[in-house]
Amino acid sequence: MLLLLGEVWRFCDVAAAKPGSAFWAFLCHHQQHVPWVGCSLHDIIQPSFSFLVGVALAFSIAARSAAGHSCGRMIGHAVWRAFVLIALGIGLRSVTHTQTYFTFEDTLTQIGLGYPLLFVLASRPRRDLWVAFGLILGGYWAAFALYPLPPPDFNYPAVGVPADWPHHLQGFAAHWNMNSNLAWAFDTWFLNLFPRESPFLFNDGGWSTLSFIPTLGTMVLGVLVGGVLRDPSRTPADRVRWLVIGGVAGLASAWLLDRMGICPIVKRVWTSSFTLWTGGLSLLILAFLYQVIDVMGRKRWAFPLIVIGMNSIAAYCLHELFVPVTEQNLKIHLGEGIFRSLGDAYHPLVLGATGLFVFWLILLWMYKRRIFLRI
Repeated sequence: MLLLLGEVWRFCDVAAAKPGSAFWAFLCHHQQHVPWVGCSLHDIIQPSFSFLVGVALAFSIAARSAAGHSCGRMIGHAVWRAFVLIALGIGLRSVTHTQTYFTFEDTLTQIGLGYPLLFVLASRPRRDLWVAFGLILGGYWAAFALYPLPPPDFNYPAVGVPADWPHHLQGFAAHWNMNSNLAWAFDTWFLNLFPRESPFLFNDGGWSTLSFIPTLGTMVLGVLVGGVLRDPSRTPADRVRWLVIGGVAGLASAWLLDRMGICPIVKRVWTSSFTLWTGGLSLLILAFLYQVIDVMGRKRWAFPLIVIGMNSIAAYCLHELFVPVTEQNLKIHLGEGIFRSLGDAYHPLVLGATGLFVFWLILLWMYKRRIFLRI
């Protein structure tokens, strides 16, 4: 959530103003999505959030079962939560449109689409979860692989992709080319079932509804990890070892699939190899934080992050709704000059950092008063 809110730092604007700086170019690269194949730091925001949904669900089901909640009641709550997440995601995306903008590729709707099934799977034995994880990734990969390759004369400009785009994949990997794959074909049918300002032809970034399927795989992996963290038979060292081994295995398998051309690492259609890659990163990050916070007991440094994480839905809404308004008001009330104190090149960075601090103060106020937006 901090990385998401941190978009206001606008490293790419600073990099554009300092074209010779490798430092700012590096920060810019990791504050935006890669064009197609690969993964930046920004690309792991959504999968790590989805991963933690699964981890938290493992604890939530155990706590609610211990409190005597019936299975029917918990399933009903899961369905309601899914509906609210989808509605909120669509609502936030509709703010700048003249009518409801039905889209299902953003973080909230992607989680909502898979959440009821995730809840059902989370109640099953670990073996069933591993089987489901394998079937989700294998089935999603096979569906793309079996969908026909775009013909040599495919009209890429008609679907928003330059004919000479340097990120076109060749050979078998072309099954995952932008706006000529299974997910794009599905959306040209599915999204046009809803009222629209104009017919859906393609998504400018190649994002897709069907990404909710491998997102479900990411959340299932989170449930499995939550089970490891809850297992009383495992020592803290066992848990860290499990997380590290799993993280390395995920990264290695994803890298191998990508290098062999079997399944490229593509976030925008959330390929199976992308699920493994980001799942591996999430496991390693969690291993580090579990070791530092839970095992070593070093917690105080994490307080600024806790303030944001405890109100992740509120933070997400602040990011989606109030960035332009906040920056405009900061300029009005503090004056434009203060944000240029470090020079024009750093103006967007100073303005964004000030806005981020304002957002954090709002979340701190909510945290101290125990006001948490939960679904």
